[in-house]
Amino acid sequence: MNPFLSFLIRSAVTIPSAIMIWIVSFFTLNNTFWVSSGISLAGGALIFWLASLYTGSQFLKKNGLTRKEYRYIKKNLEEAKQKISRLHKTLFSIRHLPSLKERVELLRVIRKIYNMTKREPKRFYQAERFYFSHLDSVLELTEKYAFLSTQPKRNREIEWSLAETRSTLSEMSKLVEKDLYHVLENDIDNLNFEIDVAKYSINTGKGSKEEIAGNMIKSEKKVSSEERNVNLEGKSEVASEQTESSGPRYFINTKVDKKEEIKIPVSRENNDRRFKE
Repeated sequence: MNPFLSFLIRSAVTIPSAIMIWIVSFFTLNNTFWVSSGISLAGGALIFWLASLYTGSQFLKKNGLTRKEYRYIKKNLEEAKQKISRLHKTLFSIRHLPSLKERVELLRVIRKIYNMTKREPKRFYQAERFYFSHLDSVLELTEKYAFLSTQPKRNREIEWSLAETRSTLSEMSKLVEKDLYHVLENDIDNLNFEIDVAKYSINTGKGSKEEIAGNMIKSEKKVSSEERNVNLEGKSEVASEQTESSGPRYFINTKVDKKEEIKIPVSRENNDRRFKE
């Protein structure tokens, strides 16, 4: 929640309550003016503190954070704010006009990420790479570039370093843009879902958003189950073919050939010897 808006809400609750406490203390309880004023101030401070606790708890509940997580995020955001302030001064102290537009765009994207995270702290976990790596790299490069560019005399090595730093900053600008897209990833997914729901309602007719979403989920499950069945059938067919083709093949010959009689010739000498015996 915006701190100024939160302060206005707490003040709108505290001031009328303090006035009512003073009226009750002075007219009903017959206390003196100064005693009633002291009681009113103490009651107003207590109500302001309770309102702060309530608005803070509602804010944390809305973002799905604990107080410990919010303190951790708030600490990192305060450090990032100081870094962004230094980066703003450094970027506009550089007198290289061709890269002015790119530097302005880089600063705009960085401020966009910071403001979104400050407004919705739960986005911090999607931008951790930006806060812990890319922001520090951009700040360090720009400060060194600004220092070298202000030197009255430059040699070839300094000019090469400045050109290399400009090229690296261009690459870092692309990484920061990717960080912004990563922070907006959930919003893009939600927008695409809303577009699908709207198209589905246009094609199928009227219906509540919940019913349309349920029908879309059922149709997606049906399509996915059909695809799964087709894939399983295809896999089973392939597996059966593989088992048939990969295993060794054995052939059994069931034909029985008729045995042929083989006549052994007997020599005449053997027969004569047998008769003689």
